[in-house]
Amino acid sequence: MVFLTFSLWGRSLPTHRFWRKQLILKHARHFRGRKNRCYSLAYRAVRRAFVYATRARFLKKKDMRILWETRIEAASLEHGVKYHNFISGLYKCQLELNRKSLADLAIYEPKTFKSLAALAKRRGEEGLLAAQGEGKESEGIFSRLLKHP
Repeated sequence: MVFLTFSLWGRSLPTHRFWRKQLILKHARHFRGRKNRCYSLAYRAVRRAFVYATRARFLKKKDMRILWETRIEAASLEHGVKYHNFISGLYKCQLELNRKSLADLAIYEPKTFKSLAALAKRRGEEGLLAAQGEGKESEGIFSRLLKHP
């Protein structure tokens, strides 16, 4: 093809619109039916898919936290400690492990998790005895470190 003038050559160049459409159609290749061939249908489908993908990133984080909490609760109930008491007992012992690492410990390191559960249970019992007034908190293993000379 021979272009005799510069203006004819300029018109023959592909426009940005072409590449924009190709990008949308590329994202729509895996859709079924006309949605992967017709630009107007593909545009709507791709836009909707991107909205779902954006929402799913937040839902994934929420679902993972629920999964970790369920695993921790199941493992702590095996050792006779409720989830809330387990977490608060660890917090009182200044053991601030996140839920992901606690869930991994519950699955892959059951002996370590058992010792953490025993620690949290013991801390809860000491706090309960001190609150009831039956025992002095200064006798416990945790409060011995908190004595001031």
